[in-house]
Amino acid sequence: MAKELKDLTKRSENYSQWYNDLVVKADLAEQSAVRGCMVIKPYGYAIWEKMQSQLDKMFKETGAQNAYFPLLIPKSFLSREAEHVEGFAKECAVVTHYRLRAKEDKSGVEVDPAAKLEEELIVRPTSETIIWNTYKNWIHSWRDLPLMCNQWCNVMRWEMRTRPFLRTSEFLWQEGHTAHATREEAEAEAKQMLRVYAQFAEEWMAMPVVQGVKSETERFAGALDTYTIEAMMQDGKALQSGTSHFLGQNFAKAFEVTYLNKDNKPEYVWATSWGVSTRLIGALIMTHSDDNGLVLPPRLAPIQVVIVPITKGSEQLEAISARLQPVIAALRAAGIAVKYDDSDNKRPGFKFADYELKGVPVRLVMGGRDLENGTIEVMRRDTLEKETHSIDGIVEYVEQLLEDIQHNLLAKARQRLEERIYECDDYEEFKERVKDGGFFLCHWDGTAETEARIKEETQATIRCVPNGVEQTPGIDMVSGKPSVARVIIARSY
Repeated sequence: MAKELKDLTKRSENYSQWYNDLVVKADLAEQSAVRGCMVIKPYGYAIWEKMQSQLDKMFKETGAQNAYFPLLIPKSFLSREAEHVEGFAKECAVVTHYRLRAKEDKSGVEVDPAAKLEEELIVRPTSETIIWNTYKNWIHSWRDLPLMCNQWCNVMRWEMRTRPFLRTSEFLWQEGHTAHATREEAEAEAKQMLRVYAQFAEEWMAMPVVQGVKSETERFAGALDTYTIEAMMQDGKALQSGTSHFLGQNFAKAFEVTYLNKDNKPEYVWATSWGVSTRLIGALIMTHSDDNGLVLPPRLAPIQVVIVPITKGSEQLEAISARLQPVIAALRAAGIAVKYDDSDNKRPGFKFADYELKGVPVRLVMGGRDLENGTIEVMRRDTLEKETHSIDGIVEYVEQLLEDIQHNLLAKARQRLEERIYECDDYEEFKERVKDGGFFLCHWDGTAETEARIKEETQATIRCVPNGVEQTPGIDMVSGKPSVARVIIARSY
């Protein structure tokens, strides 16, 4: 059974299948009875809860408050902002009736044709429209601003090709929506939230990211600017891992959201929205995991330390358990999530493989000889290194080890990212090298035509105009026209 648990497709053989195998074998999620939707299992949801808890704290530190808005949105609301409706029209699930009835032959139920809605309702693909229709009742004066709300919810975007966590028809996320008195305040808010996402990605997920602004083609529907964090997966592909949008006054004008300024004159408010989703779990998997299973950064691991006794008989188990209880209590008192697995229905080898598969950062093992010697075996999941340590001082050692693992995972991922960012000014060279993955810094002439050609010929897209990159004059490698900026181009999920 231990062999079966570790029997994963290797990354080098089929990276995509390795990912799908791992989602299922590590008990994160499974397909549901509804096409394109997934069941997030308890272990996978526990990771999301840890993400949610930390992000929620960070949002509130910026002044945002949590609220909740309806799942169903009147169809007419989506028509008010032209770019928005065009961007989401093909992904919308539509509610047309409000009642079922029993079939005459008693074989089941059917839609009651007499229960047709006067106006169809859209299952929310995102909440800008319903929220801005609400904000017009909340905002009257400059004293009501800024208004900063966030909601944790599910959304529905009908997808033809799905993959657990990375792209599903229904997914969990948070969406922040803020209203401001000035353009400067709104732009500052959008950029601040991007920094919050980047900080979370690096400090909690141990996942380095590139921050930047999207091209016009890649912007959120209805935004003036979309800011993004782009992460590199182990196969060199990009994963958009969080976005923050400066919406200008588009939604304020569409829903007539105005305020009286200090001179008692009406003005439209300025808006932002920002969000991350359960896609972050997919990012976590593909950033750190290996051919043995998940590798989780300690700060997001549901179980940070697992302790497994190896015993012969109940008497020895009682003795080892008694010796370990103070250790368990001290670890928990230090805020560490510990599981003590003394179950007798699984062999030690099975347990080792199972916890390795699930990415538990630290494993402690005590057997009869360890009990006699006052020692314990320590294994760290990131490197699979083992050592024997004295039971005295083990709590402090494990605390430091968890921090070491967290930092090591970030350093490893950062090195991979930095080593696979390439400057490239030759299109033929680019077309060959992009097949193997990586982020390519290339000059771009700023046109949608060039962007579309790159996508059609290479399946790569402009991920962003990166922050912190010195922009020097150059020539677009595709069109031969003067460059407006160096951009990051990559294949992506």
